[in-house]
Amino acid sequence: MPLLASALLAGISLCLGEEAKTPKVGDTAPAIEAKDQDGKTWKLADVVGKKIVLLYFYPKDDTPGCTKEACAFRDNIGDLKKDKVEVVGVSFDSAESHQKFISNHNLNFPLLVDTDGKIAEAYGAKMPQRNMARRVSFLIGLDGKIAHVTDNPKPDPHLTEMKEAVEKMKKG
Repeated sequence: MPLLASALLAGISLCLGEEAKTPKVGDTAPAIEAKDQDGKTWKLADVVGKKIVLLYFYPKDDTPGCTKEACAFRDNIGDLKKDKVEVVGVSFDSAESHQKFISNHNLNFPLLVDTDGKIAEAYGAKMPQRNMARRVSFLIGLDGKIAHVTDNPKPDPHLTEMKEAVEKMKKG
């Protein structure tokens, strides 16, 4: 009987389609390309090998937790840039929404438009049954591999963990 139950569950999961898995440390970062808030194309391939990328997904522009997280990255951008880290945010919001978010909070890094959810899907960051990304951050090393993942619904740990991970990378 347990074999029949597991076979049935396997069949159901195949029919429903498997949720995209979140890349883990050591995995090659999924290649992405998208327009930013100004309609400029941003490609991960253009940055790999030149900078470390802090790619962070968040649910919605101008909401309390997302604003807190974005402002923390904004306030620490100088230190991050010294360590050759480029911060890039991603949500399902439109370019217009991103422009307002950037303007309202003086954000100093690009926000990628992912209205169709393809980037969130590639990184396993899409909330189930919602057109929204969950809060998850990826540190992508110069080699194009995931160096650290912060998968936490709270905004506070993202900057702290990413800075610690950058320090570890510097030490080799």
